[in-house]
Amino acid sequence: MKPVVCFGEALIDFLFTDKTEDCPLSLPNFRQYPGGAPANAAVAVAKLGGDARFAGQVGADGFGEFLIDALDKYGVDTRFLTVHPTARTPLAFVTLDDSSERSFSFHRHETSDIVFSRNQIRSEWFANRPIFHFCSNTLTDTKLARVTGSAVESAVGADALVSFDVNLRHNLWAGNQADRQAVNEFVFGAHVLKFAAEELEYLADRDQTAYLRRCLNSGARLILVTDGPNPVRYITSEHDGYVDSPSVKAVDTTAAGDAFSGAILYGLSRATEYSAVTSGREHLEALVEFAVQCSSLTVTRPGAFPSLPVFNEVRRYWNDMP
Repeated sequence: MKPVVCFGEALIDFLFTDKTEDCPLSLPNFRQYPGGAPANAAVAVAKLGGDARFAGQVGADGFGEFLIDALDKYGVDTRFLTVHPTARTPLAFVTLDDSSERSFSFHRHETSDIVFSRNQIRSEWFANRPIFHFCSNTLTDTKLARVTGSAVESAVGADALVSFDVNLRHNLWAGNQADRQAVNEFVFGAHVLKFAAEELEYLADRDQTAYLRRCLNSGARLILVTDGPNPVRYITSEHDGYVDSPSVKAVDTTAAGDAFSGAILYGLSRATEYSAVTSGREHLEALVEFAVQCSSLTVTRPGAFPSLPVFNEVRRYWNDMP
């Protein structure tokens, strides 16, 4: 089994639960959950039984201690997690609409994740040809984007498989709009790509067919496109198809994409050769089906880390990788 190194932010999700009437005010109540897209993906891998490692930074505060403890308790290797002495741990306030779709309000100015520096990247991250996974929140700041670029370059140099879950949060970018060029520089350098349908539409900017072809020509071995409760599309140089999603009653979709990504990463980490998974439709569809089931179970429970499934809950959907 190959290690999976997830790089980026760990943060606190304050999830809206209900309101308390305190006349004349209606006071919102929030529950504190551990989160952050790459941290969620690491926990997803670990809870399925994989070798997950988190590389990032939290603050020397109660929130940072809470995150380290949560990662440890869910089985994530935190040897690459550092604690910044002065920068605070990032926070996100998550509200849900009537369909359990979430919106985020981030408190992330000069927080511990943003001030992660290039000299904190360690060669040990890339030992034993791991899978290196990251998301776009480390691209929203120019300096941090350069750090991310250095990490990806080191991963490629160590013959690691590079996984990029685009996971756009437009409100974290200047002008509340992600920089297409900046994101696409990383898209065209990754081996495994996951887009939400609206992210693909935004980044492709008119011609999705040509864009996906460019991704494949640039080295992508597997492209995945999720679309809420609709079928998931998978694309490789040999195959292009869809896997249906089951109908479930969603409670919280915060970690849906990360559960899906984590399951894909877990499956690839179990494969003898990645090409054996991506070149054969049967194995590929089985892995995507497994990831869909992990994601579908996740949205029926609140929070991020706690909602992600353990292997026994989804064992019946698992097929051994070649």
